[in-house]
Amino acid sequence: MTDHSQSTAPEPTGRIVLLTTSHRVAPGVLSWPAWQVLHAADRVLCADPGHPQLPYLREAGVEVEHAAPDAHELVEACAGGRTVVVLPGGEGDRRLTDGLARLAGSGRVSMPGLELLPGSYDLPGARLLDLVQVMDRVRRECPWTSRQTHRGLAKYAIEEAYELVEAIEAGDREELREELGDVLLQVVFHARIAEEGLPADGEGDGDGDGDEEGDEDDGAGTLGAFSIDDVAGALVEKLIHRHPHVFGDAEAETPEDVHAHWQRTKAVEKQRESVTDGVPVGQPGLALAAKLAGRARAGGVAVELPRGEGIGYELLELAARAEAEGVDPETALRAAARVYREAIRAAEGVDG
Repeated sequence: MTDHSQSTAPEPTGRIVLLTTSHRVAPGVLSWPAWQVLHAADRVLCADPGHPQLPYLREAGVEVEHAAPDAHELVEACAGGRTVVVLPGGEGDRRLTDGLARLAGSGRVSMPGLELLPGSYDLPGARLLDLVQVMDRVRRECPWTSRQTHRGLAKYAIEEAYELVEAIEAGDREELREELGDVLLQVVFHARIAEEGLPADGEGDGDGDGDEEGDEDDGAGTLGAFSIDDVAGALVEKLIHRHPHVFGDAEAETPEDVHAHWQRTKAVEKQRESVTDGVPVGQPGLALAAKLAGRARAGGVAVELPRGEGIGYELLELAARAEAEGVDPETALRAAARVYREAIRAAEGVDG
């Protein structure tokens, strides 16, 4: 008599691990769980013989098979409880993942466990690496971009800065995101040009650091080559040095305390002869007047506003008054001008 009280245990279905990596992280730098899975796997498969991780896996003693199984073949490879690790290419493998999804949805196949394991992943700011890489290629291969110089691009930096201000004042978040990207492009573009040193036509930005507002200049500079990493590195050092209340032992409880730290630090760095040093005179008139008034007030320089005939002196007085009251005269005037613009359009019968 046959005993049917005990049923045969189902065969283990195994495990598929899709091990993803980020091209923005150096090859061979993998998480500990990734290394554990790779060493314990029964098979490691990769369809791309040029996958950047392969040399490092071989060095670590992980045997990788160059294979591109379809979904059915991969499921069969897991029979008997085996673990199979798949290294997808940089763009992933939609053919394989879609096939696995169809098999799982059919209900006709005993599916192995399926795990997506990030072997490396992007940190905040990782897409900036893509930007640097794309900018490098465009600089080399685009007929227009490859001919640009610091001086030739200067007008675009001004335009993009104004468009950014407009987006901020309009309160349009989508527009703000786009305009920030356009401003960032100018930074990366100039830094990429600077890697080549002086352009062939001798054009440059005049002081070697691309710093339109001399107020933030770290020194006289030269027109020697530098890269985006030099730009970022100098900025990191500056931020740390000028925020001793964050990165050091100094204390700052109020924004006024922070401003005082900032001014003291800059005074030591710059060793200026005048409080007006570093104020770019090429900026818009109202902003220039307010900046000069603010420098004089902060520096304790007792000087009367010059008196004279004409609207210029009246505007100077208004700009100084606005600055003393904590109002940016440029912003205030633009706001009033927008109201005026809408009044004009309304008088013309133009909607919006």
